[in-house]
This record gives sequence, C-alpha cells and structure tokens, in this order.
Amino acid sequence: MIIIHFLTVELVFTAIWLLVRIAVWIRNRRIDWKREAMLLLMYVNLAVIIRYVIFPMEIVNKGVQPLFIMPEAVFPLRINWIPFVNIMKYETKSDMLLNIIGNVVLFIPTGIILPILYKRLNSFWKVTLTGFLISLSIEILQLPLVSRLSDVDDLILNTLGVMIGFGVYALVKRMTVNAPSATGSSPSPRGR
Repeated sequence: MIIIHFLTVELVFTAIWLLVRIAVWIRNRRIDWKREAMLLLMYVNLAVIIRYVIFPMEIVNKGVQPLFIMPEAVFPLRINWIPFVNIMKYETKSDMLLNIIGNVVLFIPTGIILPILYKRLNSFWKVTLTGFLISLSIEILQLPLVSRLSDVDDLILNTLGVMIGFGVYALVKRMTVNAPSATGSSPSPRGR
C-alpha cells in the first residue's frame, strides 16, 4: 500500500509549477505580470480542485486524510457509468446538494480563467471540451485510489461548472465591451 499525503502532493505540484514558470521566464527573457497573475489564479484553482476532488473530504486530527493507493485493489475498476445513480444514493438531501453544488462550483473558475489565459480557447465549445478533458483526467487519476470512485456524475457536473464559468466570462466581456468609456463621453451620433 502506498500512502500519499496532501501536503506532499501540493509541494510537488507547487515545485513543478514554479519550475515551469521559471523556465518560461528564462526562455522569454521577460515576465508578463498580468499573465502571471492569471496563471497564479489558475494554479490556486487547480490546487483547490486537487484538494477537494482527489483527497477525502473528512478532516482527521485537523488535517486532510491521506490517499491510499493499493495496486492490487485497482481491479475491478470502481467506475459509475450510469448518470445520477450515485447522487440518489446519498443518505441526506444536504449531502446530495453538497456534492452537486460542490462539483459545479469547483469548476466555475476554470471556465472563467481558461479563455482569459488562452486566446485559442475563444468559444463556448472549446472551453467546454477543455474543461471536460480536465475533469476526465481527474476521474482517470482517481482509478487507483482506494477511497475514490470515478463517476460520470462528477464529469457531468464539473463540465457544467466550466460551462457556467464560460457564461460568466462571456457576460462580463460583453458588458465591458458595450460599457461607455471612462472619460464620460457618449458615443457620437451616426449619420451626421
């Protein structure tokens, strides 16, 4: 059995993140601080997703429970392929709502940040597909984890969160494009 602690994962994730960012800075010979701020938001977004999607929710002795990987227990794979079956199995409605809302809300920032960071992700469907692939990657990573279940519900709800996030991004972008300028001048009348 392999035991993986949350702090270890976060430290490795942070080290890899910093090494990649430093390599980019060296290669570009400059730092774009606005882009780095958005990348930092994406880093925090991914760190929160790792915490709540990969690691158990329960806190024990004021700490996050570790992950247990048992290679011999991987098969048969723990996958729910049938949508919304596991959601109905929660003991209380509040647990069910926490799961639904949590899975959606965790991925809303992803739908907002992706099109800001990557200009190629300039459409609803591109961002949705990217969010779906991120969620699918997480579900695949959960396969060897004894305490986790790869669930189509999570994939659907996470993707819905990305879609909502992109909707927020598009709405804010549309409002800022159509907003009057800060100088207070109104648009000139046409046809004169």
